[in-house]
Amino acid sequence: MTVQELPGAAAAYRPTPPPAWKPRTDPAPLLPDPEPYRVLGTDAAAGADPELLLRLYAELVRGRRYNAQATALTKQGRLAVYPSSTGQEACEVAAALALEERDWLFPSYRDTLAAVARGLDPVQALTLLRGDWHTGYDPHEHRIAPLCTPLATQLPHAVGLAHAARLKGDDVVALAMVGDGGTSEGDFHEALNFAAVWQAPVVFLVQNNGFAISVPLAKQTAAPSLAHKAVGYGMPGRLVDGNDAAAVHEVLADAVARARRGGGPTLIEAVTYRMDAHTNADDATRYRVESEVEAWRAHDPIRLLERELTERGLLDEDGIRAAADAAETMAAQLREGMNADPVLDPMDLFAHVYAEQTSQLREQAAQLRAELDAEGEAR
Repeated sequence: MTVQELPGAAAAYRPTPPPAWKPRTDPAPLLPDPEPYRVLGTDAAAGADPELLLRLYAELVRGRRYNAQATALTKQGRLAVYPSSTGQEACEVAAALALEERDWLFPSYRDTLAAVARGLDPVQALTLLRGDWHTGYDPHEHRIAPLCTPLATQLPHAVGLAHAARLKGDDVVALAMVGDGGTSEGDFHEALNFAAVWQAPVVFLVQNNGFAISVPLAKQTAAPSLAHKAVGYGMPGRLVDGNDAAAVHEVLADAVARARRGGGPTLIEAVTYRMDAHTNADDATRYRVESEVEAWRAHDPIRLLERELTERGLLDEDGIRAAADAAETMAAQLREGMNADPVLDPMDLFAHVYAEQTSQLREQAAQLRAELDAEGEAR
């Protein structure tokens, strides 16, 4: 016997779901624009702050040189691995400059440049990738979470910090960065769902650089864009030209301000391109052609901003040379710092694992200490 055959069932049967099914949020305002938002080369550029544009330019030039120097260090054996963000500098720099000092940045492994643009010492930013001490810096001091190698695991952490800050009454926003490959991880979906339900003050920046190592975006998702995924969680999605530094900064700054005033999270997809290989251990020629790379070189973030600044009379040859000289100075300091052999203490393996060491850690530490003492006596 079916439900409809039960006595009295006919009167109670509804051909449509009850009112509770209706959406809690009107999806229309959450939808991203059909095309990536741009500022440079459009009428909107006239309203951009000249001081901000010049700062963005200086950081882009420094970031490009930083990527080149770090890549060279891997070839010299001074760095174990480096995931270059060449071509993505506009996203990196804009993310750092859109935050206030009290805010938190949650980077992925490719976002060393964002950490440096936020004020972290360039050598400290590479310490983890060098295989040295822990994360290389004090996250609380710099308000930068550890550079995250596992894909997307930093996103729930950002949501947790942002939610906790709001519960405490702190005026803090978390900005979490992730690549397009990270959006295929469960942590991405869990983080966005919690952020939207809690209305946490967090901004998600997806750098869609075309490939998750060798997997193109088309093999990861059939969505119109990654920004469209925001609608399913109940937050606005924004689509922006990731090589337009002014546009990325504007969109991020708007989202940060919205989160700070209690408007909840935002998902931003920045459409950019990874010019270099995934890391120095990757051969990008196996999955993409050089003509594709060359097409993106014509949309280089530094050239786009440099053209805007020179056409407006805000930048001349002296200014271009000054930015390049400052970048070279940074590169020389980075080489000097990375060429110094680190002084390592094996006992640091047991530091910062737990607030209070477990009995197993104390036992292991004692065993290692005994082995080190015995080795010292043997010498």
